Amino acid sequence: MSLSLTLISHVRPALAHITGLRHVAPSVRTHLPYSLPYINTQLSQSHNKNKNNVIKTSAVANKMEQESIDFVELRSRFVQTLLSRRTARVPLSVEVAKPVANPLFQDNPPRSSEAMESCPKANITGFKDLLKEENLYLITEAGEQGRLPLLILSMKDNNHQRKPAVVFLHSTNKNKEWVRPLLEAYASRGYVAIAIDSRYHGERASSKTTYQDALISSWKKGDTMPFIFDTVWDLIRLADYLEERQDIDPARIGITGESLGGMHAWFGAFADTRYAVVVPIIGVQGFRWAIENDKWQGRVDSIKPLFEGARIDLGKSEIDKEVVEKVWDRIAPGLDSHFDSPYSIPALEPHPLLILNGAEDPRCPLAGLKIPESRASKVYGEAHSLDKFKLIAQPGIGHQMTSLMVKEASDWFDRFFKK
Repeated sequence: MSLSLTLISHVRPALAHITGLRHVAPSVRTHLPYSLPYINTQLSQSHNKNKNNVIKTSAVANKMEQESIDFVELRSRFVQTLLSRRTARVPLSVEVAKPVANPLFQDNPPRSSEAMESCPKANITGFKDLLKEENLYLITEAGEQGRLPLLILSMKDNNHQRKPAVVFLHSTNKNKEWVRPLLEAYASRGYVAIAIDSRYHGERASSKTTYQDALISSWKKGDTMPFIFDTVWDLIRLADYLEERQDIDPARIGITGESLGGMHAWFGAFADTRYAVVVPIIGVQGFRWAIENDKWQGRVDSIKPLFEGARIDLGKSEIDKEVVEKVWDRIAPGLDSHFDSPYSIPALEPHPLLILNGAEDPRCPLAGLKIPESRASKVYGEAHSLDKFKLIAQPGIGHQMTSLMVKEASDWFDRFFKK
């Protein structure tokens, strides 16, 4: 059965909402969406050509400590980094898809999540019959990975009022179907709830090693950014689509996620200011702090084959901080330097930001959040909006999303979207 195709000719081009973008290199311009604003510095086509543009972390940290950060410029530089490894441009379009009967997990997950099942929901008689489900593919760029699978849940109604929307992002090795309990809970409360398969996950994976294989390929070739950044590009294009839907209020689009999904939410909101309320769950961390304080092991262990391969290629007998630095510079340039949490987290102001972590999380050490928390508090405070920033570190909890976190996230979205 062939899938129907809808071209969205009226969708605002990606990045048109981001200010401070002026010049783009002619060699890259053909890879960008139609009518894309110019970007102010020349973009490289590969990591090897881009080496001189990756500022060493110590220099960046010292400079940013001594002067105020221009968040518009920082965001512009981040978008430039995303654009540097994009495939050929295509018009933003949507294909109708089918529900996934047997979603692919690249690990062995529990059958259900008690935390997600605990999410507050409205008591609606005949809820399942009143639930509207959409399965779609959003074409975000050329190539196999440019096909973004969407699962969208909302309540059927005839009032045609625009609703708030929240994007939910899954953790490593899982998929959009995994977060369905959250989608149903939010839909019952009047939201349009959206989940995606991140790059090399779910319908974008073909085996249980697809994501790990993509990470290793990125290390060896330097032509993709499967760790966080490529999915952030999808989130920019997703915002283009969501703001044009007639059932969504474009001023009330939120974003949240768990673990890897929490990182996607963090950087997605950093890249695209249309995500108006932000709740990263067990995702925010200090990548540079972890390296400097020998606390990188928890994060490295979560994608160990990548770092083992890099260790071998670098002729090392064991994984050390140099291996970690080189991997981050290769697969996600700037992650442990100018785009790290001390700089990108404060840049989320003026949007309401709730960071939810476990106090004992080895992948997101709490001590590594002191600087970003302090800087964000200062920025939000100077804007007289301290009530829009909060960090909750649940005592005794490691790298785990809990029922408390799910409830806090739910309350945060309701607070700012349902005034």
